[in-house]
Amino acid sequence: MQPPTPYQQPAAGVPPQAGYIAPQQPAYVPAPAPAPAAGGEPAPGEHRDQDGIPELILISHSSLFYWWPVWVLGYILAAVTYLQGVPHQFDGHTELIHPSGDLGVIFFVTVFLVIMITNVEVRGLASLVVIISTLLVTVLLAYLQLWDPILRLFGNLQIHMNLGAYFWFSTLMLLVWASTVFIFDRMTFWRIRPGQITQEFIFGASARSYDTENMVLEKYREDIFRHWVLGLGSGDLHIRPYGARQEEIEVRNVLFIGRKITRMQEMVASHGESFGQVALK
Repeated sequence: MQPPTPYQQPAAGVPPQAGYIAPQQPAYVPAPAPAPAAGGEPAPGEHRDQDGIPELILISHSSLFYWWPVWVLGYILAAVTYLQGVPHQFDGHTELIHPSGDLGVIFFVTVFLVIMITNVEVRGLASLVVIISTLLVTVLLAYLQLWDPILRLFGNLQIHMNLGAYFWFSTLMLLVWASTVFIFDRMTFWRIRPGQITQEFIFGASARSYDTENMVLEKYREDIFRHWVLGLGSGDLHIRPYGARQEEIEVRNVLFIGRKITRMQEMVASHGESFGQVALK
């Protein structure tokens, strides 16, 4: 007896015979795509602890951080006074004083603006318009050498500072600024980990931890001049933890706030939770 011959696949356009069973074709199963790595570039202040867990450090700076233009400008004006100053005799001592009162006006206007910026919050475009207009008028009058005639109208109340005034005031400001920004502001900081936010203190073993589940993170609208021009991309955060203890946490003057908020959301999302983010007007 001849063995049964298998049915052949009919040609295209020819109906298959009764009882024909199409041969099984091997199915192609694509290899699973590799899981994406933790999103984005590391934000400033981000690193991994000894267990390999990513963490992000938030430091709330004081308003003194925005005073860096004062000591920078003071050193610049001190150099100009040293190069172009006129010697004057005071009690047998020679001191250098710049002949123009424009330098003193520019320095005092800068100090005044920094005081106003760090104490009066004008968020949004209004802050930029006010500050830029004031700076433009001040520099324009100095460029046209009109400050001396204007001040003569007020009883010749011109502003002159000698080389020592610029140098020592700027040096003291630099010492206080550096101590505050790099030492005192870092005594308290926030450590962000997937699923947890902890406030830690350098001195003392106390710490406060909050779970990030249903936590609301609010980013205040920027004061354009204070946060972007003086603050180099800083910003203010408002955190509202969820739970029986209703508490509001304000973290002010955080540097590189945009990248850090994005990284915080990615770290929390990797833990299966989420932040609520609201931009306040």
